[in-house]
Amino acid sequence: MKSSIMDDPKKKEVTKKRHFSFRINIFFFVTFVLFSVLIVRLAILQFVQAKDLKAAENTNTNQTNKIAPIRGNIYDSTKSPLAYTIPVQSLFFRIEPGQQVKEEVINLARRLKADVFDKYGKKTAPALTAEEIVLSMDLGYDINENKVKDPSYYWVPRKIKTDLSKEEIAYLLEHRDEFKWLEVTEESIRTYEMDDDGVTTIAPQLIGYLNKYSTQTAQEMYKDNPESKEYLPTENVGFDGIERMYQDDLRGTNGYKVYPVNAAMKIIGRATVTKPVKGNNLYLSINKDIQKTAEKAIQDQIAFLHTPYARNDAFIKFGANAEAGYAVAMEVETGRVVTMANFPDYNSNEWTGGITQATLDRVGSYIANGSITTAYPKYTDKERPKHPSSIVFMGSTIKPLSVLIGLTEKLITPANQYYNDTGTFTFGKTGSASSISNSGKAAYGMIDASGSIEHSSNTYMSAKVGIPFYQKYGGENVKVTDKWAEYLAKFGIGVKTGSGLPNENAGSNDFAKNAKKDSYQSAMVYASWGQNEKTTTLQLAQFAATLASRGKKMKPLFVDEIRSFEGNLVRKVEPEVMEDSTDLFAKGDWNTIIHGMKSGAEGIEELPYNVARKTGTSTQAVSGGTIDNAVFIAFAPVENPKLAVAVVVPEGGYGRYGASPIAAKIFQAYDAANDGVLTKAGGGKKPW
Repeated sequence: MKSSIMDDPKKKEVTKKRHFSFRINIFFFVTFVLFSVLIVRLAILQFVQAKDLKAAENTNTNQTNKIAPIRGNIYDSTKSPLAYTIPVQSLFFRIEPGQQVKEEVINLARRLKADVFDKYGKKTAPALTAEEIVLSMDLGYDINENKVKDPSYYWVPRKIKTDLSKEEIAYLLEHRDEFKWLEVTEESIRTYEMDDDGVTTIAPQLIGYLNKYSTQTAQEMYKDNPESKEYLPTENVGFDGIERMYQDDLRGTNGYKVYPVNAAMKIIGRATVTKPVKGNNLYLSINKDIQKTAEKAIQDQIAFLHTPYARNDAFIKFGANAEAGYAVAMEVETGRVVTMANFPDYNSNEWTGGITQATLDRVGSYIANGSITTAYPKYTDKERPKHPSSIVFMGSTIKPLSVLIGLTEKLITPANQYYNDTGTFTFGKTGSASSISNSGKAAYGMIDASGSIEHSSNTYMSAKVGIPFYQKYGGENVKVTDKWAEYLAKFGIGVKTGSGLPNENAGSNDFAKNAKKDSYQSAMVYASWGQNEKTTTLQLAQFAATLASRGKKMKPLFVDEIRSFEGNLVRKVEPEVMEDSTDLFAKGDWNTIIHGMKSGAEGIEELPYNVARKTGTSTQAVSGGTIDNAVFIAFAPVENPKLAVAVVVPEGGYGRYGASPIAAKIFQAYDAANDGVLTKAGGGKKPW
């Protein structure tokens, strides 16, 4: 039987070669076609679509959104929190132009108040009225449908309430269909530590507060700050105090979310996120316990001055109209301010989420830091001119410096060291002479320089310092007032303290303008016993500390150190000597004035160490007459000064009764908080 053709090996090989050649041809043909298509496509892209593709490429871009950082915290010297940022749930209102009927919106506001906020809100939260809710919606009208102003913008939801309770959130979510246009959103808010009274916060005027950067005030405030270009309009920035002074340290660094978008601004890719860096934490020199003691001491003292007992006392009664008080305690060797107290004070948490006009009307007069700038208690516009501000004349607290100037200028010498104080002193030309007198026209007889300070003799200062100083420096000549101002500046009077706190007032050397208005002689007489120099409480504290250090003027410090949110040290704030006048004044002259700082002071004598002090009764003209301000400076212990204290109680009467009890409590609190440092440094109370 013959073999089949498929069994023929030769023919089988030929068939395989034909099939392989066919496949090779097919492969090359397909490859040729593909390359031809590719070449044609490239030609179309290059010569036909190139212009359009280039334009499309140019329309693709990135959209960058800033992410605000979390603000750093503020702690006291014991690392207790005073201001910190926490996450909370807040209620926002969305504007939908043309779709929100006024009546529906107003009814929504009323229901929010009655059914949600009043029933389920936190007891510590400020009560909101329906009118305030409508105004916070920023729709351009009030609850009575009266036009107020046009809405500021439409695309950003309006915040109605911050820090909702769990019950408020639950009710809103349960009835979400009934509460149109509302949304609950988590945000970070600034929280300030409450005082023990549960009504006010700790050192609110010093720490300051935050407000929106979008406000015109903030824009003006930070216009020269290069960092402000990174601020978001919706974020809060420091408006006063430490919050403003250390804004750049506290704020941190923005994060960014970058989206690739096309010409239609549609996102065409995944976002790239750079996380924000949290702000640094501040550790203040302020001690929370001393601060609370000082605030309560002022409040209690003013309450005491209003009691029937005080009003009927022959001396204390002159402080019956006191409504405010200020105290500053500063370490002598370092310049660290351990307390800066204002009364009245307020709850700075009321700024959280935006302060309402009603709240601002209620607490507005308490917001300014009266220890460094002009502040008043809450008076009507008509009543205010009848009362002094927080910046008052030094009164007799200047007398240690007056005597020191007199000794340095050789106006007071051993040859004429004693002066016969008859209680009054007359100066000026015959026929137009003027007279001044001591408090109560007391006559102290023969007194020396130290005795003039201890007895607070106005006549001694006038006769032995004021008039001779006027005569030495040219009489009717501006040189005399310039020279006096030069001495005062070395102790922080008439110039800013250098603290760096925003809105600090330099006080005023009124003797310069009074010299031109009245006479140079009269100006120097009154300046010599403190009736021509207005000062802040911080200036008085710096003055007292400079006396204590015998001429070394320290910069007031409020921050000990700055640390990153991770706890790493960023900067340590070191003590800074602003001016050293120790060599200008003789050691014996220092001994003379400090030996005289023994004036009567309530509460001071009971302390277990020696306290150098000077009371002052600052007489000031106001509308309708004159008033007396209680002023007081002190430092302790005398042998090794550690702490200087200054207290001002406008309309507080005599410094001995109106101000010194407050200082005594501050000394006690400082000693207790620092393991008895004053008692130990003084080595016990003994004659000096």
